Amino acid sequence: MMFKKSFRLLLGLLALGVFSYSCSSDLDFNQANTLELRPIVVANLAAFDVPAHQFVTNGVENPIGVDVPTVDLFSTAFFKDNLDKTDLFFEINNTINRKYTVEMYFLNSKDAPLYSIKIPVPAYSGTEQLVTKTETFQGTNLNFLKNTKKIAFVVKMLAGPPLTETSLGSLQLRSSVTAYFIVK
Repeated sequence: MMFKKSFRLLLGLLALGVFSYSCSSDLDFNQANTLELRPIVVANLAAFDVPAHQFVTNGVENPIGVDVPTVDLFSTAFFKDNLDKTDLFFEINNTINRKYTVEMYFLNSKDAPLYSIKIPVPAYSGTEQLVTKTETFQGTNLNFLKNTKKIAFVVKMLAGPPLTETSLGSLQLRSSVTAYFIVK
């Protein structure tokens, strides 16, 4: 029994000595001052799927549709201080036999436009034609995004074959944001 106590004591002192020795090197705590993190965040921005018949009301075509969601995310202190670059990606699929334009207006707190993006969308011709666009905000134009409070999505139907309340197809938009940060 005495041998077991002595062995445990010796083993404990040996372990303490090893751990004490390994922690005795010089540590440079100033490295924390130069630490730089570069996270990348990908998120959905907006999406819609408008059937062709929704462009017609009581037999009359509605050539313009508007939606203005609030997107006050970019003006938070974290974004303003750490956002380095942003890519906005848009994908549009039109299965309606009409041409469209999809326009986005980035609005400030007074609803004044800061920036705009216009995407022409060809009419459906029997085969899928995905329209894609990537808009990059970096440097000075990143401030437009940081001051954006709302994005107005405006869909304009251009001239073409008439639509009815039984017309087939739809206009679909999917979009995402990829935000690149530098956190010091």
